[in-house]
Amino acid sequence: MSTLSNPGFESSQFPNHVFKLKKALYGLKQAPRAWYERLSSFLLDRGFQKGSVDTTLFLQKVKEEILIVQIYVDDILFGSSDKNLCDEFSKTMSNEFEMSMMGELNYFLGFSVKQMDNGTFLSQSKYIKDILKKYEMDSAKPMNTPMSSTIQLDKDPSGKSVDQKKYRGMIGSLLYLTASRPDIMFSVCLCARFQADPKESHLTAVKRILRYLLGTPNLGIWYPRHSTSFEILGYSDSDFAGCRIDRKSTSGTCQFIGQSLVSWSSRKQNSVALSTAEAEYIAVGSCVAQVLWLKQQILDLGLPVGTISIMCDNTSAICISKNPIQHSRTKHIDIRHHFIRDHVAKGDIELHHIATGDQLADIFTKPLAFDTFSTLRTRLGVIDINA
Repeated sequence: MSTLSNPGFESSQFPNHVFKLKKALYGLKQAPRAWYERLSSFLLDRGFQKGSVDTTLFLQKVKEEILIVQIYVDDILFGSSDKNLCDEFSKTMSNEFEMSMMGELNYFLGFSVKQMDNGTFLSQSKYIKDILKKYEMDSAKPMNTPMSSTIQLDKDPSGKSVDQKKYRGMIGSLLYLTASRPDIMFSVCLCARFQADPKESHLTAVKRILRYLLGTPNLGIWYPRHSTSFEILGYSDSDFAGCRIDRKSTSGTCQFIGQSLVSWSSRKQNSVALSTAEAEYIAVGSCVAQVLWLKQQILDLGLPVGTISIMCDNTSAICISKNPIQHSRTKHIDIRHHFIRDHVAKGDIELHHIATGDQLADIFTKPLAFDTFSTLRTRLGVIDINA
């Protein structure tokens, strides 16, 4: 057995020296960082302000108008309340860098963006068709939910093992799809827990998600243009001891700005909760952390933010957040979760009780029957604009 290697360029005069590059070459690990530093310095020198929580966000305010610039590696998205600011920014960037103006945003990183007079529709329909074809599910029988409401997934030690590489590829493809399809968030995250040793039962569950996508390829998130306000609203829920393997609970949260769904999560909790109240309290903590991040984003845009409401369907968790004296019920809860109390006391956060039937985050904690699932899906703003 032998190996071949390319020694690269060697100088006969200085065989032990290396070249120091004056600029980062495209494709090297240093290139994105060097490009960001160059672009960041250029924008800051021209009066832009960097976002305090998102350092790839740049803002410029001119009188009553605002220009927003979002950077993703070597792609730049920008928009303004004044078209003249957009035109001026485009000319400035083209003069300084070798860039091409792509026009109005229609397609970006696998996302289809339809900008209409009454709102914006974000979907990944082409991406869905591609993955269905890739995994030979484009001719399967469609399903009306991503997961059966009676399913109980576990490690299935006696089950037949399946191709781990294929299973992980399917999970990876579906995880990217959750960026515009919150309706499959819980199902994908549940199946993702079994990537180390996937069995046929797990693969069947993943194929069920693909069959659901086959029947709903054109669903996406609708963002109405004329929102009544920019108030932040959070929903928090948990499924107590929902994991059959380690009996940990699942936290589900979603956040709205005005009428628009902007973030969501479905995550297994790190510790075993000893009660439903504790599981709900930990889920509220995750929701509070996210809404505080969103609050700073809104403040960066120069918009006022009042007290943020979080909807929870567990009265005990709400009481724990307001009363620090409940030692017998809370002494075993990790102290890091009690930052909720500080923000409640300051008036930053208000927890409100909501009926279980109106708890939108329920879709992120457990598989649901079709009627409940479809109702919550629509209320989240996941629709088909062609229907």
